[in-house]
Amino acid sequence: MRIALFITCFNDTLFPDTGKAVVSLLERLGHTVEFPQAQACCGQMHFNTGYRPETLPMVRRFADVFEQGEYDAVVAPSGSCVGMVRDYHRVVAEQYGDSALVERVEAVTPKVYELSELLVDVLGVTDVGAHFPHRVTYHPTCHSLRMLRVGDRPLQLLRAVRGIDLVELPAADSCCGFGGTFALKNADTSNAMLADKMRAVLDTRADVLTAGDNSCLMHIGGGLNRLRTGVGTRHLAEILASTEGTTGR
Repeated sequence: MRIALFITCFNDTLFPDTGKAVVSLLERLGHTVEFPQAQACCGQMHFNTGYRPETLPMVRRFADVFEQGEYDAVVAPSGSCVGMVRDYHRVVAEQYGDSALVERVEAVTPKVYELSELLVDVLGVTDVGAHFPHRVTYHPTCHSLRMLRVGDRPLQLLRAVRGIDLVELPAADSCCGFGGTFALKNADTSNAMLADKMRAVLDTRADVLTAGDNSCLMHIGGGLNRLRTGVGTRHLAEILASTEGTTGR
């Protein structure tokens, strides 16, 4: 398949290794991955904070970039941003754009997938040849769980990883408290939610916490690091891209 990588601005700015891992993984599986350099923000931050008309140029840019390449699929290592594209780009186009943009959005967005969706549903693979000999627990992020409904797809992929000791996270479906600007505007509530999530992670005695969104991993990992717990964080893509000899934390 010919696949476009939508890196998302969060990963591009703070976690570029995640994007590299997606490319490495998909190329190992025999697919062609391209990175359209004209891509920009999906507009989620603007949309969620009330700047909805200002989101329109980003919706247009997304359609411009990802319709031009005639890609078989567009993949992003972020359930949050994929949720924005699939659920709300059409809303913005209808409210502030025009009928032509709505049609373009409707043509592009069905090709956009979160990584685990692409692997399991489109490529039909759960064993990607990964090797990661660590005790790992998985946090299902809110957008992937509630908007995309990825279900157990990430867990299917993780269970097939060689050497992994995968342990269930207690109260896994509870929010970590990040929520983008929520963590800034409601810091006390966010920190209380974070404390509950960290307690659950520590109860698993895992060495590594993984998830499909680096935003949540940054939030939880920051708390774990401040407490000097020794628990690391690793995006799902990076675990799946790991092979024997490249699995160090």
